[in-house]
Amino acid sequence: MTIKFFQIGFIFLLIQPFSLFSQTSKFTFQRPKMGSPFAITVYADDSLALLSIIDKAYARVDTLNQVFSDYLDNSEINTVALKAHVWQPISADLYHLLQISANAHNISRGAFDITVGPIVKIWRKARKTKQMPNDATLQAALQKSGFKNVEIDENSPQIRFNTEGVLLDFGGIVKGYAAQEVVNILTKNGFPYCLVDAGGDLVAGKKPSFGQPTSEGWKIGITLPNSNKKMLPHFLSIENQAVATSGDMYQFFEHDGKRYSHIVNPKTGLGLTHQRNITVIAPDGTTADWLATACSILPIRKAKRLIKKCPNTALLILENKNGKIKSVQSPQFSKYFSIN
Repeated sequence: MTIKFFQIGFIFLLIQPFSLFSQTSKFTFQRPKMGSPFAITVYADDSLALLSIIDKAYARVDTLNQVFSDYLDNSEINTVALKAHVWQPISADLYHLLQISANAHNISRGAFDITVGPIVKIWRKARKTKQMPNDATLQAALQKSGFKNVEIDENSPQIRFNTEGVLLDFGGIVKGYAAQEVVNILTKNGFPYCLVDAGGDLVAGKKPSFGQPTSEGWKIGITLPNSNKKMLPHFLSIENQAVATSGDMYQFFEHDGKRYSHIVNPKTGLGLTHQRNITVIAPDGTTADWLATACSILPIRKAKRLIKKCPNTALLILENKNGKIKSVQSPQFSKYFSIN
């Protein structure tokens, strides 16, 4: 079997050759979901049963997109944003991810913030028009942002906004959440040997070793900042875990020689200007996704401190400073490097 590389945003999947049981085959599916390719790789011996579950998995992603997309006018988060000062009932999915996001906001001391919707909207326009937002516009957006403007009912699925113009943005967490949901569906229905790539947020199921005497899991390669070709010399090896990356390789805006990322700092309203790739390993896709977002915003010292607060997580920071790559990692990260 030929070794194949699959590009996954800032990370790459390497599937090594191994002997399979006679009926077991690899199946790969890819459909456009949530604004990017959404790929599923599964090892299975019943293709008909698998196809039915794949449709079910993608339908679940569509359901989540209808809830969390800030591009769809009729999505749930855009619909609830039309009203302020009144309690509104919300879906179980929105309620669940709101609670996770509020907790992430507290743990990260505000670095992760889903209330940055008004600010994100301004920077999207800036990338499109190539015009820098003015200070007055950013300050007005900052006033509409912040968890101070959001109330979540602790006893029932309800939300209330305390001011007009609040917009929620789940872009830093929902793809990891969706990828984890798909892995959960596959595993529950008898297909545990799987890997899901939600536009760069990876969630891996059981390793597809099939009797091989090796502890190697799914192999992941990491690219360097400002490159989609140059990679670290070592691959990661993961099983029943998630890997998320964050960086500005494809989405940024340049003004007066300075590069502003699509990732915004919730406290300043500005797009990030450091050229940094963040890779986070975590037990689930939701945690990996929001941690990668938060660690992109925090100073390196505080990012490492945040990772220490979250059990069974690891962090790698690759930062481009004047053409030189600076590498910083948490103590646990190196144990995930492949032995091959």
